[in-house]
Amino acid sequence: MTQDAQCTRRTDWIPLAREVLDIEIEGIAAMRDRLNGGFVDALTLMARCTGRVVITGLGKSGLVGRKLAATLSSTGTPAFFLHPVEGAHGDMGMLRSDDVIIAISNSGETDELNAILPALRSLGASLIAMTGGLESTLAKSADVVLDTGVRREACPLNLAPTASTTAVLAMGDALAVCLIHWKSFTENDFLRFHPGGSLGHRLSMRVESLMHTENLPVVRETVRTGEALRVLDEGRLGTVLVTDGQGRLSGILTDGDVRRMVCREAGVETASPVANVMVRSPLTARKEFSVAQLIDMMEEKAITVLPITGDDGLLLGVVHLHDLLGKGGVKFSR
Repeated sequence: MTQDAQCTRRTDWIPLAREVLDIEIEGIAAMRDRLNGGFVDALTLMARCTGRVVITGLGKSGLVGRKLAATLSSTGTPAFFLHPVEGAHGDMGMLRSDDVIIAISNSGETDELNAILPALRSLGASLIAMTGGLESTLAKSADVVLDTGVRREACPLNLAPTASTTAVLAMGDALAVCLIHWKSFTENDFLRFHPGGSLGHRLSMRVESLMHTENLPVVRETVRTGEALRVLDEGRLGTVLVTDGQGRLSGILTDGDVRRMVCREAGVETASPVANVMVRSPLTARKEFSVAQLIDMMEEKAITVLPITGDDGLLLGVVHLHDLLGKGGVKFSR
């Protein structure tokens, strides 16, 4: 029977997957229970580091190390990954005595990593070991040891790094999150390092930070429709806002309204007051609303422009869907 035939006869994939996850959970739980003052010592070294946090490791440990370096860098702790082999061939020149080095090796006896330990120590940088080999060469060389050992791998051969790399990944996240609290790293700090996440930032912003308040296409309800159409055209917003004598929003007139009037009546009476043709009691929003709320409102009503008013009905500003989505400012003047 071929191997493929044997595999297709199995029906326990879900139980097997659960067993893998249980083994990895077991490893993390055991590591959690072993946390001690060494974790605080490592955290303190990293928090007080005036240089960079340098992560090094080989193979799967190195891949996890790269992820840890990326997480630290994006959350306010300057960090980078150093491949131990490249370090042995000149890249150690990037290191300084005020750096903190985190070396990752499950056994603590990775030859390529241990080969550069004497040189790392000679630089005067602090060394944190993440390892399951508490009596290993790496552990004995480190200032602080974080025990990331697991009882077994999820691999049926107990060879492929699975539970052990998950444990290291979780330990790295624990350090990174604790550093966020230590350094009082805020949402604004996070956004400075994540400009690609600007849409997510906008969704949580209040409308008052994005609404336009100057050079608005506004007319009084007593003006002639022809004048309102001129403002509508020059405003380049697709909407003219109509207010009463106290500045309260009375209605709006949009490009679509004009098009519908033309199609329905074969013309627009430009000499009549705009109050006769405007849409009364239009949909409005408050400046305290979030961008996400406005996008939902505008999508539901299939509109692109929304007036912002106060509780008293006074016109405060206007927002365009493009502003909310960050697709560039809308110009209100030529």
